[in-house]
Amino acid sequence: MNDIAENIKRLGYDNWFQVNTDVDEMMGHEIARVISVHKGSYMLTKGDGDVFAELTGKLIYSADSSVELPTIGDWVYADFYDGYAIIHNVLSRKTLLKRKTSGKNIEYQLIAANIDVAFIIQSLDENFNIRRLERYLVMTNESNILPIVLLSKCDLIPVDAIEEKIDNIVKIMPNIEVIPFSNQNGMNIDKIKSLLVYGQTYCLLGSSGVGKTTLLNSLVGNSLFATNPVRAKDSKGKHTTTHRQLIQLNSGAMVIDTPGMRELGNMSVNTGIDETFSEIIELSKQCKFNNCNHINETGCKILAAINEGTLSKKRYQNYLSMKKESSYNEMSYFEKRQKDKKFGKLIKSVMKHKK
Repeated sequence: MNDIAENIKRLGYDNWFQVNTDVDEMMGHEIARVISVHKGSYMLTKGDGDVFAELTGKLIYSADSSVELPTIGDWVYADFYDGYAIIHNVLSRKTLLKRKTSGKNIEYQLIAANIDVAFIIQSLDENFNIRRLERYLVMTNESNILPIVLLSKCDLIPVDAIEEKIDNIVKIMPNIEVIPFSNQNGMNIDKIKSLLVYGQTYCLLGSSGVGKTTLLNSLVGNSLFATNPVRAKDSKGKHTTTHRQLIQLNSGAMVIDTPGMRELGNMSVNTGIDETFSEIIELSKQCKFNNCNHINETGCKILAAINEGTLSKKRYQNYLSMKKESSYNEMSYFEKRQKDKKFGKLIKSVMKHKK
């Protein structure tokens, strides 16, 4: 039993999870971590090998939404048999990284759970987009995950161009760590490795083609994971990683690789937005009128900052866009949940009368 306890501690089961573990659930089941999710199937580990797992029917049908189902990085209560396992429930989460599903569907897509640090990767070629970086920061700040920005392909542009892009990031996010690196010549790979702490969980976030999987291979120390070239015609990458997976490095740190995300819809992220755009929030508090709409009012500090050039107009527009998008998605999600609940009650009522 002590060996099992030590094994899961090495997977990141720290004091926080011990305090938040349900004693009754722990008495009836074993604790394991989800290391892979692919089309509704799961791989678990207790630190002594990987096991295929499925959900109990009760867990599937009692969940009000996808948020209550396991995702990669989750700790779960499970029963283990000969070569497979059954997941009964999910432990409390320290952090949860999620976004709106792509397209018109208003639902959450879980990306990963119990992440300590998110490496947000952007390439220094045509794919560099500071507005998109802001969206990733909203996502990580909302989840209370420490973000670190990694700028790949620094071997492709001059040093002064790299410094200019870093300055542009630091101007609007002065407290964030930014590291340029190259998978080709190895620049700053060792520096990134030095950030990986035993027992901590990291995730790689970024669009397809920015070099996430190649970086992962560099961190692992060999070409364990397949990579695809970026398309020359539009500089867009293919989805090398098709499902999420957790890998434990020799250092004892754990890294989750995620598929590239071309859509970054957010919902219910007011805290993340306020933290990411904190200078805009502070300016709004200094406006002459408390009900200032920041459109054409006299004494508006936000408009003044834009006119003076101390606040980027594009940054402010991105802030407004995300606030509007988040409110709309949150409202639509709430209405959807209400309809789902009413429909569920109707089904139960019909089944009850049939009996």
